[in-house]
Amino acid sequence: MSGTAAGTARLDALAAAARTGFAARFEAIPDGLWSAPGRVNLIGEHTDYNQGLALPLAIDRTTVAAAALRHDGQVRVSTVLEGKYDGVRVPAADISPGSVSGWAAYPLGVVWAFARRGFPVPGLDLQLETDVPVGAGLSSSAAVECAVAAALNDLLGARLGLAELATLCQQAENQMAGAPTGILDQTASLGGRTGHALLVDFRSGAARPVPLRLEEHALRLLVIDTKVSHAHAGGGYAERRRDCERAAEQLGLDSLRGLTAPGLDAAEARLDAAAFRRARHVVGENRRVEETVQLLEAADPAAIGPLLSQSHTSLRDDFEVSCPELDLAVDTACRHGALGARLTGGGFGGSAIALVPAASAAKVGTAVVNAFRNAGLVAPEIFPVSPAAGAARLA
Repeated sequence: MSGTAAGTARLDALAAAARTGFAARFEAIPDGLWSAPGRVNLIGEHTDYNQGLALPLAIDRTTVAAAALRHDGQVRVSTVLEGKYDGVRVPAADISPGSVSGWAAYPLGVVWAFARRGFPVPGLDLQLETDVPVGAGLSSSAAVECAVAAALNDLLGARLGLAELATLCQQAENQMAGAPTGILDQTASLGGRTGHALLVDFRSGAARPVPLRLEEHALRLLVIDTKVSHAHAGGGYAERRRDCERAAEQLGLDSLRGLTAPGLDAAEARLDAAAFRRARHVVGENRRVEETVQLLEAADPAAIGPLLSQSHTSLRDDFEVSCPELDLAVDTACRHGALGARLTGGGFGGSAIALVPAASAAKVGTAVVNAFRNAGLVAPEIFPVSPAAGAARLA
């Protein structure tokens, strides 16, 4: 089965589960079904909140939301956790930062963000189904947020555009879930395009599709989920963001996007060691994004491999967001045939990606699994992903 066919089959199964779950939990038929994908960031890590460049792609792992408006002011949200239904019920008027925690903060945060934007929810029943691995760095949280946002945008007749929806979802994650993330994940989940990555300039807000052409060049993009769970609401992500903000302030810049490679030498004398390393990563990462786009637009996707590996080295050494499991995955994949590999997402766990010739995919995967077993680690989950379309109504 091709990657596209497998993705379609998974989406159909999720949609059926969402319908069934909605009926079981709420004894009703939903007003509709909406989906939003997870994402892989091909390159351009920790650049979004520095007004830099990134190249994410929506992937064929998805969250489906079955939703129906209510008119009694109650919001009921349900999902399946560890094989059992889990749900919350809360008055819409009571939803605010600090009022809810755990997984429900993400969908309820979107309800709250819509109300702040002038679109109060009169009540809502919501059933969520997903095959985006949680804690794997594939933006399971943004997939939930964007699926709910797509549903509310239609049900409330809000007619908000992609940029506005992404901002609402980011507000939900930042203020309701307490994760100080940038807007990359939501932008990718909402704006993804089949067969393409999305070049996003976070200073101008511009985004445009970039063709990947992986299949026609007999390439695969493997995700290696290390099973080391990460959470952006933890302290490491916030600390790196503060480092970058401190570096920009010390240099008299609005953001590190204003720092260029020729200015790095002079910057080193003005920054503390940690701030300089963060700045050096951001400058180099923006350059790597530009070079990756040039190669992809020249129809040479195999040539981006070294740039992926350079990105990982920078994230490991200068940004210090890798971990032993991610390093093992990347190093092993490259030693056994990958053209390049890097951690994807915020780091501190989660997943790595590896660009591999299709004929070598099984060999690379086996080598990584064996390396983890020999190191006494939990076995990673390894699977290919294909660039998919963004959030949409299914029915």
